[in-house]
Formats: sequence, C-alpha cells, structure tokens
Amino acid sequence: MSDEHEATTETTSEIDPVTLEILRNKLESVATEMGHVLIRGAYSPNIKERQDCSTALFDASGRMVAQAEHIPVHLGAMPDAVDIVLQKDPQPGDVFIVNDPFAGGTHLPDITLVSTIAPNDEIVGFAVSRAHHADVGGSAPGSMPPGAQEVYEEGLRLPAVRLVDGGEPNEAVYDLIRANVRTPDEREADLRAQRAANDRAEERIGELLAEHGATLLDAFDAVIEYSRERVEAELRDLPDGTYRARDILEGDGVTDDDIPITVAVTIDGASIDVDFAGTADQVAGNLNAPLSVAKSAVYFVVRAITDPEIPPNHGCYEPVSVSAPDGSVLNPRPPAAVVGGNVETSQRVMDVTLATLAEAVPDAVPAGSQGTMNNLIIGDRTGEFTYYETIGGGFGARPGKDGMDGVQVGMTNTLNTPVESMETEYPLWVDRYALRSSSGGDGRYRGGLGLERTVTVETDATVSLLTERRRTAPAGVNGGEDGATGQNLVDGKRVPAKASVEVEAGTTVSIRTPGGGGHGDPEKRDAAARERDREDEKVDDR
Repeated sequence: MSDEHEATTETTSEIDPVTLEILRNKLESVATEMGHVLIRGAYSPNIKERQDCSTALFDASGRMVAQAEHIPVHLGAMPDAVDIVLQKDPQPGDVFIVNDPFAGGTHLPDITLVSTIAPNDEIVGFAVSRAHHADVGGSAPGSMPPGAQEVYEEGLRLPAVRLVDGGEPNEAVYDLIRANVRTPDEREADLRAQRAANDRAEERIGELLAEHGATLLDAFDAVIEYSRERVEAELRDLPDGTYRARDILEGDGVTDDDIPITVAVTIDGASIDVDFAGTADQVAGNLNAPLSVAKSAVYFVVRAITDPEIPPNHGCYEPVSVSAPDGSVLNPRPPAAVVGGNVETSQRVMDVTLATLAEAVPDAVPAGSQGTMNNLIIGDRTGEFTYYETIGGGFGARPGKDGMDGVQVGMTNTLNTPVESMETEYPLWVDRYALRSSSGGDGRYRGGLGLERTVTVETDATVSLLTERRRTAPAGVNGGEDGATGQNLVDGKRVPAKASVEVEAGTTVSIRTPGGGGHGDPEKRDAAARERDREDEKVDDR
C-alpha cells in the first residue's frame, strides 16, 4: 500500500489504515472460508472437484464487501440477486433461494442462496453462495439444451423465495425442487453445502463483531470507499476517449447466423461508461444474456486493466456504468432462453470489451484467448447421472510473455474434473486428455495451447454441446497469428458448435479446444523460445 493510498484512507475513514487492512483481510478470509465449506460439503463433482461455485459477503444495504477468488461471471452478477432479496423484507434467520435470470439470477443451473447475517438478531449483512447445479430439470439432462427457445425449456425457475423462514426450513420449496430435477438427492446435498457455507459466514461475522464491535461495520464502508478511490485513481491514468469494437457469436443453436456484439467504451476522468448500442436483438436460441451477466463481464475487464491488489468489492463497480438496449441479446425480455448467455455470451462480451481497450492500454491487453467455456454435458433421461464440465483452452499471448496452455479463461475460473473422479462417478471412460500441439498462434510470443478431451460414453445418453470459436479464431495482435479454432467430434465426425445428440453405449465424444492468439511478429521470436515450441510438438497425453 503506497503512502498516497494510506493518506487517502485516513482522510475518508475514521479507521486507521492498519486496522482497516486487518479487518479487510479478516472479511476476505470469511468469504474464502465460506467457499471451502461449500466445496468440502458438496456432493456433485461439478462443485466438489471443479469448484464451479462462488461465495461473498454483503453489507445490510446490499453492497458487496468481500469475495472469494471464485467465478467472475458469478461474482459480478451477485449484487442483482441481493437487490431482489432486499425487496422481499428479509428477516433474521431467513435464507432466500433464487435462480430466475430475469430477477436476480444468471442462468437456471446457477442457484443462489442469500442468507441474512444477524448474529445478535439484527441484520448486519448477507452471506451469498452461488453454485452451478448439474441438473435443474428442463428438456435435456444437464439443463443446458442447445436448441432451447424459451427459458421454460431450460429447467426449474425460482424467483427469490424463502428456503428457510426464520430459521425453519421451508419443506414445500425443497419438495418442489426435488420433484423437478433429475438428480434430486445430489441437488439437496449441494443445497445443504451452500447453507452450511452461509451459516459459517454468520458464525464468523458474529465472532468479529464480538471482537471489534461497531468498528467492523465502519470497516464495511471504509473498505468499499478505499476500493472505489483506488479504481478511480487507476482510471484517471488512462487516456480519455471513446474506444469501439465489434465481435460475433457463431449462431444461437437455432440458426448459424452470426450474432454481432458491438460496444463503445468511454473513459472520462475517473469513470468508465460501456454502451452496447448496436448489439443484435435478442435471438431465438439460448445465447441471450441478462444484463447482470453483461455487467459482470465488464467488471471483470475493468479489474483486468487496473491494479489486481485493489480489494474486489462494490467500490470497484461504482465508477463503471453499463447499458444495453432493452430487448437485445445482452438485455433480453422474458421468456427468452438464456442458458448459453451466461457461459458463452459472457465470454464474447469480455473479449469485445477488452479489445476496445487495446488502444488505450496496449501493454495490459493480451491477444485473443479461447473465448469459450466449451460446455460439455452428458446425461441419461432416467436421472441416473448428469456430467457437466467446461474445458480449458489457450490463453492469448501477452506483451512480453507467451500465453498459458490449457487453462480456463475469462469469465470462468474452475478446475477440471479429474479423470479418476469422472470414471468413478459416471459411466464414462477418458481415452485422451492432452494439449493440442501447434494450436497456439505463432508470434514473438506464442499463444497458449488448447486441449483435447476424448471420452467414451458407456451407456445410452444425451450429449449436449454449447461451444464457440469453432469458425472464428482467437485473434492474434501486433502481427501475431490467430490461434486454432476448436472442434467437436462424435465418433470422429464433426458436429456443430451447439448440438444435442442421442448416443448409444460405446460412442466417443472429443472436444478440441481453441488455442490462444499470438502477440508480435513471429520473425522476432528468439531461438530459445523456438526450441520450446519444438518440444511442445512432442507433447502427448497428460
């Protein structure tokens, strides 16, 4: 922390900088511990292995105070869920459940629990956990049907209702959920883990209140103010102006028509305005994204171009405004299908917003990364199993450094499902899991390599795919070459980027993920780096 920042904190808060730093770290530790409790207590591999979940703390007015380092698309959209709950007159002992994309949610598989924090019977804040549940009903196992045209096809839609009312579980809501999903025991177990995570937050905040008293509540305000001032200072260092970019999505699962995403980013002193005017109207398929999802992608970009040491909380969002036309693909009207918007459209929003800033901050912006989450869902219609995974790929080359190989990028931050876990939990056999040699774009700094994951399905099942960058490659910059596009194969035959296929036992499914774009003139790549490239050509199963 610089002297300038310390002086600013002293003038805007009654808490001295040392105490504030201690309390900030304690609050972030509570959010992180929530995540540990959720992951350890979950039943589904999607949460306990891949860690497709997020946790955060909010103050009594609904402002995020601290978060764990989890999933960007979850965390940036969480405030809208808390805003909806605040309209429901929450009381001590209440836990609200919500997944409605048009009222606080993102897409239906992401179920959010918002619990009041009231250790002394007075609400001082909220504990929030959001987790991707492997099935919430709908027309296809995994609740991510590529051809869906209405949200009703995508699963059970829950407005903000009390899952726990004054400390008493609302069994009717549990019964409703169990009756509408394919894997009810797994869903109930994962919800218990979310409740346990939120309960842990109330316990820890109670301990901090007992230790620090009202100073803790003052720290809520102070840490938010501190982050706002830090972000504003960073924005002032950027050149003022309006920067524009355009990109596309590769069809919506109903047609293959390109879907344009257009953005104008205006930096004006200590504020940044992001306007998606000119973006396509909402589409028939499921790539529509609620505005909360678009906002989360923009917040991620702002975080990416500012100091990563700034505490992530509501203060980081205050200097940022985001708008998209009503009825557009980034602000759809119900009953639009939206399940792909959260996972794929969010990635493209991040890509196009980051691209606008390449002119303003060229030393901070990498080449194009894989730009997709490569969603793979395999399940049977009897409810015996549902496997869901997002698969990593190539990270774009950076100014001064190669891109990373085989990683999750952008709006997701999950792990992979270990082979041992997949083969133990599901009727699946992993034939190949390897880096894709030569998939990163060439350049002075090479783009990261994509992955190949080949799975044999050992029972009749439904395979659903929601993917991107199958025909438009991740872009190279400053003379760097584009990364390789991805491929989806079923028994060796290509299938579209968005597809649902009924398969028989013994079918193989291969996902080859995109590589990252290269950065700079390939002729300027040094000899040592070329030798590393030759070693990469020899890469085999990992």
